[in-house]
Amino acid sequence: MSISNLNQNSPVRLLIADDQRLLREGIASLLSLQAGIEVVGTAANGQEALEKTRLLNPEVILMDVRMPIMAGVEATALIKRQFPTCKILMLTTFDDEEYVIEALKAGASGYLLKTIPEDDLAQAVIAAHKGIYQLDPAVALKVVASLGNPSASSRLQSLALQSSSPTNAGLTERELEVLKLTSQGLSNSEIARSLSISEGTVKNHISSILSRLGLRDRIQAIIYARENGLF
Repeated sequence: MSISNLNQNSPVRLLIADDQRLLREGIASLLSLQAGIEVVGTAANGQEALEKTRLLNPEVILMDVRMPIMAGVEATALIKRQFPTCKILMLTTFDDEEYVIEALKAGASGYLLKTIPEDDLAQAVIAAHKGIYQLDPAVALKVVASLGNPSASSRLQSLALQSSSPTNAGLTERELEVLKLTSQGLSNSEIARSLSISEGTVKNHISSILSRLGLRDRIQAIIYARENGLF
């Protein structure tokens, strides 16, 4: 997916929350040069991010997980309650299972690692504004693996809408193939290459899967597929 395909008439209003000054200013400088993004402010902790959200009305927030005064997950929950249309992407060095689960429960629209390339981060910001849910591939694999952990599986179940009985909900054969590859932690581009279809077609299939199953995002789809034994 190219940034140009996601671009819009008005740039995405972005707030960056990170307790490391050099890092947040560096990210702000880099992303301010990207088409389709307007960096409206930065914050040094979750409390400041909440206050800046009230003042600056950002559409997307890049939120670090561990920060002083108020951590990113707590800030995410508070911001989503007060500003439900604001999209929040966690951007962190920590890929711990606990952080991922709690961030998703708090309402984060994605979980990215700071190793992400600059262009991919810009694309992720614009995609988040469009309502596209995102997980770093390494994080996705951990979430999938954690389904075998009873404790983690129990926590993850709270993120999924449960079905009364196993069913494919009328999914087509191709949609089941896409769901299976999604449950293995593959990205849209990887699924597209595996099935020899376009990335846009993969996105359409995923949207159809979520709609048919009544799920919010691909993480819920992964959990649903595993819990209902679709394959």
